[in-house]
Amino acid sequence: MATEGDVELELETETSCPERPPEKPRKHDSGAADLERVTDYAEEKEIQSSNLETAMSVIGDRRSREQKARQEREKELAKVTIKKEDLELIMTEMEISRAAAERSLREHMGNVVEALIALTN
Repeated sequence: MATEGDVELELETETSCPERPPEKPRKHDSGAADLERVTDYAEEKEIQSSNLETAMSVIGDRRSREQKARQEREKELAKVTIKKEDLELIMTEMEISRAAAERSLREHMGNVVEALIALTN
């Protein structure tokens, strides 16, 4: 069994060897250190309430504009008159629901040919 003095002596002889450079200690997982560095940075960053309020107001404005545009589009489509025969033709030929056939006809201003072409493409 080796004593403390023996162990120190062996270490000194290994490091004093000029031919071989001392081995670098191997890292077990360098990716974990990188991950910790990234997550630490994100945790330290604070979100200011003024920036959050500004972002929320921008998102709210955009949603309200999109909703208003959708409502205006629906009003325009509701004004388009379609023939019942055209609606039934599209429903039977394309085998789609009444709502889908009506929507397609309204989007194409009641033109059956254009609606059928759009549904087949």
